[in-house]
Amino acid sequence: MIINCNISVITICFNNPEELRNTLDSLNSQTISPFEHLIIDGSNNDAIRMLLQKDIYKKPWRRAIHEKDRGISDAFNKGIAYSKGKWILMLNAGDRFYDNYSLKALQQAVISKENINWLHAKYQLNRGGIDVVIGKPHDPSKAYRGMRSICHQTMLISRSLYEKHGSYDESLKFGMDYDFLLRIKDEPFYFLPEPIIKYDTTGLSSVNYLESLKQTGNIYRKHFGNSIKQRLWAFRLRFLHFLLHSPAGKLLYRVKTMLRMENI
Repeated sequence: MIINCNISVITICFNNPEELRNTLDSLNSQTISPFEHLIIDGSNNDAIRMLLQKDIYKKPWRRAIHEKDRGISDAFNKGIAYSKGKWILMLNAGDRFYDNYSLKALQQAVISKENINWLHAKYQLNRGGIDVVIGKPHDPSKAYRGMRSICHQTMLISRSLYEKHGSYDESLKFGMDYDFLLRIKDEPFYFLPEPIIKYDTTGLSSVNYLESLKQTGNIYRKHFGNSIKQRLWAFRLRFLHFLLHSPAGKLLYRVKTMLRMENI
């Protein structure tokens, strides 16, 4: 049994107590407790504050910061600044751990892999009306593909990386996680080949997928300049997005999952 967990779990939220409840329940059910669970609440009402007053959600390792923020990046950065753990995991309101052992799996990974600065894992999401598990090891040579196979909610990042590479770019409405990934892309990491997170597809970047995709391209060009390969990949993702929202596309995707090709 792991006694000392050095992971700070940071959850940002805004006027979404029901989504936060899912995240709280998921964290409460873990077989080990985090070093801390820090809730960054930028809401303009008291719904989340009232939710956290329920006895079931009062934990010695949980605390909340209730104050307005300037957006997602600012909320992320507040979480980093207020947190104290050696490792930091961003688990947004609505996102959940895959099972009761997910936090333990993350902690065991950073204990066993001593020479890494970050890790990421597989994750579950709903795509085309089907729950699928996807995720591939980070490949710096394929940075043009954006966050296609990486979910920031599975990215466990050492505090030292934020100190070395800086925090999240507050000028970005979407893609701040991708921008940070490009800054740390050559740092030693580990891929945990099991699902750790159930990703909430109702989040801002998912709902505004095409706008997010456009910003991803701008971020890539900021770091690497213009790239035909990146533009072609973005065109592919736009095509697949529209296809997946059609009856024919959903049928094709079901066939794809039956063939175990959902991770391609």
